[in-house]
Amino acid sequence: MIFSQPNIGELEKKYVLDALERKMLSGDREYTHRVYKEFERRFGIKNMLLTVSGTAALEMAGLLIDLKEGDEVIAPSFTFSSTINSFLLRGAKVKFCDIRKDTYNIDENLIEQLITDRTKAIYCVDYAGVPCDIDRINEIADRHGLFVIEDAAQAVGSTYKGKYCGTLTEFGCYSFHETKNYVMGEGGAIILNEEKYLERAEIIREKGTNRANLLRGIVDKYTWHDIGSSYLPSDVLAAILLAQTERFDELTRIRMEIYDFYQEAFREAEEKGWLRRPVVPGYATHNAHMYNILMPDDNTRTWLSDELKKDSIPAYICYVPLHSSPMGRRLGYKAEDCPVTEEYGNRLLRLPLSSCLTMQEAEMTVQKIYELLKNR
Repeated sequence: MIFSQPNIGELEKKYVLDALERKMLSGDREYTHRVYKEFERRFGIKNMLLTVSGTAALEMAGLLIDLKEGDEVIAPSFTFSSTINSFLLRGAKVKFCDIRKDTYNIDENLIEQLITDRTKAIYCVDYAGVPCDIDRINEIADRHGLFVIEDAAQAVGSTYKGKYCGTLTEFGCYSFHETKNYVMGEGGAIILNEEKYLERAEIIREKGTNRANLLRGIVDKYTWHDIGSSYLPSDVLAAILLAQTERFDELTRIRMEIYDFYQEAFREAEEKGWLRRPVVPGYATHNAHMYNILMPDDNTRTWLSDELKKDSIPAYICYVPLHSSPMGRRLGYKAEDCPVTEEYGNRLLRLPLSSCLTMQEAEMTVQKIYELLKNR
């Protein structure tokens, strides 16, 4: 059984072969623009720029808000390192905020006490494809004059009060890594929800040049205008993503069927107190990015993971909390800085879920977990 695997079909192969045969290898070619049209049609997103990764999208957001040395950013510790690296690279400092016990997202009730006169932005992460309580976060940011960057790497297609994740703040950042719901191998996107940022974003993404205007025929040559890097992906990768987005309903249906099966199957286990199922607040919809179970303690989590692997059922931890990771400790953070993150990070177990997983494999996973927990 494979823990996570991209679902690649004939359409992806057709588009990639076409891009190769037509020698559309560099970025911002036909397939890139067809992806933009598909995202606008499906999600209403108008200003989207594909990037080489979700990490690159986050780095671009840091550049667009002019993060600099001495600035502070508030972010959860329960996230991937890319979120934090994106502003550490600009010289900014992170103030880690603890997480909620239900969604494992940043606890909006703890944000305000971390704000200082150096705070520049709040980075919120839509963990497991479940959006943060963004209205509360935006309200805090507005009162204090802060930017909000939505790390929606896992949340393409999820919604908050009917609005799609990635469109909820000034900047939204997606990932299309092969472990995500919709993939292009390595890749991501930045969503610019205020058009005033678009021109500079295009320049930053193109090594600091105005090449985008050359491609539009606005100028007859392009030159260096700003700092930037090579953030745009090949059109060959965009061809994969176009096929994935055109198959959006199919891929989503498969994941949701497995997620819903897990959720119903583990109802009894939750009632017995053996584990806790994921919580999705009423204001949100999710995209079945992952399925976690919260175990009673870290020893049970480790034991269950080890036992499942003996039967070739892959189940893994989600994140080592960044504040207590080796890098976090080198930066001076301590385990007690985020007690909920520390505890829940040690108790969460992620089960196999992808659009390539079969229902038989999901059933085998549930059956084995019940067998193990009943006999423990």
